[in-house]
Amino acid sequence: MKKYFISLLMGLMALTASAQDKSELSQELQQKLEQYEKQLAVFDQQLSQLEEQLKANPSRREELVEQAMKIFNDKSKAELQIVRENSDNLIPVFFIKDLAYVLEYEELVEVCNPQNAYYNHSVMALPKKLLASMEKRAPGKMFTDMTIKDIDGKERKLSEWVGKGQYVLIDFWASWCGPCRQEMPNVVANYAKYHEKGFEIIGMSFDQKADAWKKAVEQMGMKWPQLSDLGGWQSAAVEVYGISSIPASILLDGTGKIVALDLRADKLGAKLREIYGF
Repeated sequence: MKKYFISLLMGLMALTASAQDKSELSQELQQKLEQYEKQLAVFDQQLSQLEEQLKANPSRREELVEQAMKIFNDKSKAELQIVRENSDNLIPVFFIKDLAYVLEYEELVEVCNPQNAYYNHSVMALPKKLLASMEKRAPGKMFTDMTIKDIDGKERKLSEWVGKGQYVLIDFWASWCGPCRQEMPNVVANYAKYHEKGFEIIGMSFDQKADAWKKAVEQMGMKWPQLSDLGGWQSAAVEVYGISSIPASILLDGTGKIVALDLRADKLGAKLREIYGF
């Protein structure tokens, strides 16, 4: 995820509260919203500067994308704080639709609290939908078993690996998914570091073409079990685990209980260090 194209980050960062009709706010709240917009504009200015630097120095892409991702995360945190500070009014509706995509499960639960003044606003349809999907794989729930073919065409069950005393990461991805491929070296590195300690990964691909799937597995050195019904977004895994975007992942403990979701970039390594102690 940290290696998303900077153009994508620019598009996300450029989203502002002006896209929503401010007339539904009182004059006092409109003034308050304008102050928030000024605060958030600083992040957009910083990202615009990075974009100009990238145009002038394409060779610095990796470094600049890293910086852009930090700005994006900082802005998201600032927006979430605004939402938290205004649970008793409608200011959050000017931020929440786009913010919803980057919220973790616990944060979505907080945002979708029926006690919030904005809970019944029309913009809440998306975060509510995302939360409903995430609740199928919420931390604390037990995994749902399913039968699906492996890369050799043999039918396998998740329970062959899950609930056997080892931590298992179910990694949802596809060969055509750029962010998935960009994240994969991180997954490969953590597998190499912790597999001998009992850590396992199950790849769950949303590919539709077997050749592309198999080629990507080989190219990226994914040595763990690979499963797919080649159904793309019609895959059985979409419904069973409520997957609405990839890359996505579920970390299960030795009993098969879900302990974490969507551990990407540094979060995956940090969680595994916590588990294994190194």
